[in-house]
Amino acid sequence: MDKKPGVWLTCPMSQYLQQQLTTRFTLFKSWEIPSKQDFFNHQSHSIRAVVGNGVHGADSDLIESLPCLEIISSHSSGLDKIDLVKCVEKGIRVTSTPDMLTEEVADLAVLLILATVRKICACDRFVRNELWKQRDFGLTTKVSGKSVGIIGLGRIGSAIAKRLKSFTSQVCYYSRSEKPNSGYKYYPNVIELASNCEILVIACSLTKATHHIVNREVIDALGPNGFIINIGRGAHIDEQELVTALVEGRLGGAGLDVFEHEPDVPVQLIDLDNVVLSPHVGTCTVETRKAMADLVVANLVAHFSNEPLLTPVV
Repeated sequence: MDKKPGVWLTCPMSQYLQQQLTTRFTLFKSWEIPSKQDFFNHQSHSIRAVVGNGVHGADSDLIESLPCLEIISSHSSGLDKIDLVKCVEKGIRVTSTPDMLTEEVADLAVLLILATVRKICACDRFVRNELWKQRDFGLTTKVSGKSVGIIGLGRIGSAIAKRLKSFTSQVCYYSRSEKPNSGYKYYPNVIELASNCEILVIACSLTKATHHIVNREVIDALGPNGFIINIGRGAHIDEQELVTALVEGRLGGAGLDVFEHEPDVPVQLIDLDNVVLSPHVGTCTVETRKAMADLVVANLVAHFSNEPLLTPVV
């Protein structure tokens, strides 16, 4: 790479990633540019790569604004914020960071299961507010031995299932196709899955087919003793139906790391003791974010060195 290619960073990310990009490329930080329209009118040809994440990706408008765009390197495994159809049309390469975050997100899923079912956050508030001096907290329900249904048995879903073996859980799943060698029971639709499990974990990619894959019918199939755990994307759940079911007691509880309109969270959830709320931190560890950043940069270096991409999507 004789001349440093221009890279458009869609939003603030780790200082480590920004430093690595600055060392190898000419970095343009979108949030520091006063007028994006003026920039695109005069300097759009200098941008040959975009780095985005699972929240701020590359939609059709951004892609159309960058006539020399060659590659989008996503700091995420999710691709729902990238217009992949447009990328294919224009011959733009796309990469992601799928394997770097699997273990961390699977860990969080299990953590949310434990915290939600055993009401750990409510217990914490109970102690902090000195209510223990007045009465006992009360009973929750056990995690071990419960049946767990997983929507999406890909990398993350499989890693969650593997961890649940330690809890003697009966794991079943729904995915686009059956995986006969998984060792887990397959259900052909989400309603059947929800009807046959006590904890429902969402671990699939967000697509048109999986948008609101958990709706009122699925929630009612899970029932008042059931729990929903979401470490996928907020739009996997019809959020208003979820809120209504929790308030009305038609669902036992929910552990949520993602929300439909982030960072906005429905106010009705705030004071519910059977809900655990997490601010989309599935990949937020020092180790994982460094590994993701390294892979983002490595894919860009490979592209501009005419070498094979490490984790190509298209």
